[in-house]
Amino acid sequence: MYDELVFENCRYSKDPLIGCALEGVATVIAGIKDAAIVIHSPQGCAATVSSAFDACEVDFTNRKIGCTRLFESDVIMGASEKLKSLIKEADVSFDCKVIFVVGTCAADIIGEDLEGICIEVSPKVKSTLIPIYAGGFRGDFLTGIDEALNALIPFIRPNNKKIFSNKVNIIAPQASINPTWWADIYWVKDILYKLGLKINTILTFNTSIKDIEKVSEASANILLSHDAGYDFAKKLEKLFDIPLILSDIPLPIGLKNTKRWIKRLAQYFGVTKAAEDIIKKGEKRVVDILRRRALMIIPRYHNCKIAISADASFSIGLVRMLFEDLEMIPKLILLRSCPEYAKEILKKELNDLGLCPKVSFETDGYKLKEALKTTYIDAIIGSSWEYYIAKEIGIKLAFDVFSPTNRDIYLDRAFLGYDGMLTMLEIIANDWERAIRSKDIIYKNDMESKKEFSFL
Repeated sequence: MYDELVFENCRYSKDPLIGCALEGVATVIAGIKDAAIVIHSPQGCAATVSSAFDACEVDFTNRKIGCTRLFESDVIMGASEKLKSLIKEADVSFDCKVIFVVGTCAADIIGEDLEGICIEVSPKVKSTLIPIYAGGFRGDFLTGIDEALNALIPFIRPNNKKIFSNKVNIIAPQASINPTWWADIYWVKDILYKLGLKINTILTFNTSIKDIEKVSEASANILLSHDAGYDFAKKLEKLFDIPLILSDIPLPIGLKNTKRWIKRLAQYFGVTKAAEDIIKKGEKRVVDILRRRALMIIPRYHNCKIAISADASFSIGLVRMLFEDLEMIPKLILLRSCPEYAKEILKKELNDLGLCPKVSFETDGYKLKEALKTTYIDAIIGSSWEYYIAKEIGIKLAFDVFSPTNRDIYLDRAFLGYDGMLTMLEIIANDWERAIRSKDIIYKNDMESKKEFSFL
């Protein structure tokens, strides 16, 4: 179980850790190759959409973005004609199958009828028009992901010849706070390949409209998030008879969780023998590397009282990894979000481990700082947010693992699975080494030393 923290003076969000709904909508759309996005907004929102394409690593020349560039006069007088004109222009310029017409906060204020405009303009363009309301008033980044995923359902073709196949759909990988989250997709793909399985469709990353149309051909859905995509996956289950599997256990983070995740996946498809080989080799690789290069890693962290600050997806998985694999003691869990079904997974994990940490849900910057000030911990694992707050409070050890991060990243590295555990441990170990170096000793270079002792 857990001890939920209650905060005073939280009527207003202070330093939110999660972006707006537009960011979530745009990140899903950016993962669709033959789609464009028209945003009905001031020009500043175009930067949010561009950052979503950055998150999907889409080359600048392949981005199809149109913005109505609303001004004060447009918000006051209305801008329907401006939007209709831009949709027609985008249809000619982008020449793509689908245009997502996205309303933002400004469109909400105007009360723009996006659906009505799309119906009116549709006969005059070649592209299919899909309206989405993504104003920040409606929710955060994760809400936006859910809205965009739901907008894809009409594209999915029913599969009347349903047979059990070896294909799975991957849902909501972009909800991850791994700064190179697409590497986690490649890890999942590799595990599926070794089990004799295939990815049918990824919703979404480098996905085509044809890929979305064939979603119903899969035998299972795998959700790579405990923060977004759950309701969408349950709709696919109901509408197309594609079961959502593995959603009641943590993601494959650390040794024990990875073993459980792979076993459950293999059991569903009846390929348990292949799974045993994957698990044996993966665990041997982790243990061998830690023995050779990190002999002190377990004693170093033994009984370290640690706080976890992340989303539900990684926080829940990290609890067991830190406690059982590294012998740390999770004392404080700060979740940026946590749907009800994810809370149940967290409860089960804590009960199974015999832990009762303090927990904060929907954590913003204010809650984060107050929780760290009032709970004794030795270290915190999080991102650059936590690094700077920990430094201000006086917590010496802050592991900068998740997005946003100060770290220069040149290689795509998974956080899931056995290699993912090694990736996170390498970051933690390097941050630990930097943290314990004295900042008070001033070292002189050789030339200064020679001048000082020139009398010799």
